Amino acid sequence: MTPRPNFIIPDSELEGLLTRYTRDITAQERAGRFDPISGRDSEIDHMTLILLQRLRKNVLLLGGAGVGKTALFIGLSQWIAQNKVPDMLKGARLIELEMSMIGAGSQSRADLEGRLIPIIKGVAERNAARLAPPVIFCIDEIHQLMIAFKASSYSGIADLMKPYLTAGDLYVIGATTREEYEDYVVNEPAIDRRFQKIFLSTPDAAMTIKILVNMKSNFEKHYNIEITEEACARVVKLTDRYIRNRNNPDKSILALDHACARFIKAGRTGRLDAAAIEAAVASEAGIDADAVK
Repeated sequence: MTPRPNFIIPDSELEGLLTRYTRDITAQERAGRFDPISGRDSEIDHMTLILLQRLRKNVLLLGGAGVGKTALFIGLSQWIAQNKVPDMLKGARLIELEMSMIGAGSQSRADLEGRLIPIIKGVAERNAARLAPPVIFCIDEIHQLMIAFKASSYSGIADLMKPYLTAGDLYVIGATTREEYEDYVVNEPAIDRRFQKIFLSTPDAAMTIKILVNMKSNFEKHYNIEITEEACARVVKLTDRYIRNRNNPDKSILALDHACARFIKAGRTGRLDAAAIEAAVASEAGIDADAVK
């Protein structure tokens, strides 16, 4: 039997840091916290392929706001929970590094790094030992970690991760928009070349309807109402027509939620109707309700 390595960061310290300063996406998925993610199977499959690789095993998701970049974190966690991933990734943990959580209450940059560095080291040495399924970091708005992003108090954090990325001991899935990628990430070529890019397009109307249909059972349970497929299609049609400055599926998901809330606030029960949907879309679009038909 191979003896367990003497890790620099003890298990108890690492787990305490992960519990306090990160979000365990896989644990939340097991607890049923998320809606089912659909319509992104090819992208999740591509992520899986990258994560299996020996060298550049890091993923950068690029797409407009609201197209579902961070939803892919959840989508991958659902594949892991359903054992739809290869053996190397079965049981993997997806840990979201939320810099606002790590930095909360810190008095200085040294305090922040004092929390973050042990997390990075602890995860890297365990991934390197390969005694357990890998821990995969998920980082939304990853451009904020770049030195070039001067507006963020977390800029330059990516440099702390660079040695572990180079050694191949970290798995990282980052997400940002194409514009922020061009403005900030490409200015850090040593980081940029360690990531493989996946470009996310905005789902079309048919796919967005499918996404809402797959999610609607959780809305029905929450609001204790019925939502038909026709209602989902109506939401997508109206958001595409009247809310043009935002992307699907996010704008349609939020409009459906808004419509359900309006419906029950008015004391209504039964089946979500067109009037609630039209009023919700009008409110989201900032126009008169009578204009939405």
